[in-house]
Amino acid sequence: MTAHPDATQLFYADTGLDPDRTVAQVADALSGCDDGELYLQYAVSESFAFDDGRLKSASFDTQKGFGLRGVAGEMTAYAHANDLSQAAIARAADTIGQVRDGHGGVLSLPPLPTNARRYTDQNPLTGVEFAAKVALMQRIDAAARARDPRVVQVSASLLGSWSVVEILRGDGTRVRDVRPLVRLNVQVVTEKNGRRETGFHGLGGRYLYDGLFEEAAWQGAIDIALAQALVNLEAVDTPAGEMTVVLGPGWPGILLHEAIGHGLEGDFNRKGTSAFSGRIGERVAAPGVTVVDDGSMDQRRGSLTVDDEGTPTGRTVLIEDGILKGYMQDRLNARLMGVAPTGNGRRQSFAHAPMPRMTNTFMLGGSEDPGTILSGVKKGIYAKSFGGGQVDITSGKFVFSCTEAYEIENGRLGRPLKGATLIGNGPDVLTRVKAIGNDLALDEGVGICGKAGQSVPAGVGQPTLLVEGLTVGGTAA
Repeated sequence: MTAHPDATQLFYADTGLDPDRTVAQVADALSGCDDGELYLQYAVSESFAFDDGRLKSASFDTQKGFGLRGVAGEMTAYAHANDLSQAAIARAADTIGQVRDGHGGVLSLPPLPTNARRYTDQNPLTGVEFAAKVALMQRIDAAARARDPRVVQVSASLLGSWSVVEILRGDGTRVRDVRPLVRLNVQVVTEKNGRRETGFHGLGGRYLYDGLFEEAAWQGAIDIALAQALVNLEAVDTPAGEMTVVLGPGWPGILLHEAIGHGLEGDFNRKGTSAFSGRIGERVAAPGVTVVDDGSMDQRRGSLTVDDEGTPTGRTVLIEDGILKGYMQDRLNARLMGVAPTGNGRRQSFAHAPMPRMTNTFMLGGSEDPGTILSGVKKGIYAKSFGGGQVDITSGKFVFSCTEAYEIENGRLGRPLKGATLIGNGPDVLTRVKAIGNDLALDEGVGICGKAGQSVPAGVGQPTLLVEGLTVGGTAA
């Protein structure tokens, strides 16, 4: 793998760390462990928030540090510091020594190398001037207000980060990766007869700011946010009960991510706490349902060249034609379960130990026309976009709120609905899928996944889906 040209400067020349001595320290610290690594990270990030016609906040942050991990059996010792020095690494090694004492393990083989080079070395934060970033949000504010007289508030935010990581193992293996990430959010509030409603749209990914500054991109974000806000102004209360639900393509895949994806992560299944534990080879979904996790897709928000343990990312088939095929694995859980790691060992930063996490998780498209799927529904709900939700990993039970939904009457979209929530059980929902559209779409690049106190960027997606017998919580009397 090609090294980042400035990695030596970032981690060694500017800090006083000696590369050879660091290798020796890591080798000594991990002697007797089954696995582990030194994770070095340099990260810069910035954010701008524009609200009510003015810049409300602007921030810039730089982080530099390391995390040293030692694994012995099922036990993990982890120490981290924002001080890149030989002394700090030595102190961390003392902590690692607590887990390896008396263990006598043999260090696992390193991940297979990769020649992939997914991202440019260029830091996206330095490619556009500060004034241009503020001017973009001013244009968004003015354009949104000019669209419709019912617009009463516009908020926009721009976020960017650039991270360079180096993963050093006890055998001297060294892997480096560069990770840019940008995001643009637009929120519009409209008012009619004293009623206010909100619409939102965001986009981004692992690329430079250039794509977000293209007029078609930010104008499109305004169009979608405004359309959602105006639709919600006309929304009526949602009826409650069990009914047929059509899920739109793209972002509604967040339901799949939360209600099903977490249950397919290796740690939950090794511990037997997932609804999918011990079910490899069994039917867990309706025929035609194929779910994959793919961290190797260029520019996607959840993509990486290598995961945070140095394992190359790839495409992992989790469910194929309704049959459970495998789980997402980091190195620790893969070793204990006797399978290969899948490139899903992820961490929020150098201050966190890795664990099995999703990258870009989505359901593949089917063969049915979305219009035909809709026309076959006599009465139900069409869920176009989702907001927040809650999930119980052990049971798979979930509750999700819809930010844009419509009633379906005799195969046609009817009135917009407000207050719609979808209630169900993830594994059960998979068996209730009756039709899969041919319109697979991935989200626009704004997903954030939380687990055990850590947040990482992630992607979702799906085609149009027809689900029968899903419980809908409503607000209608």
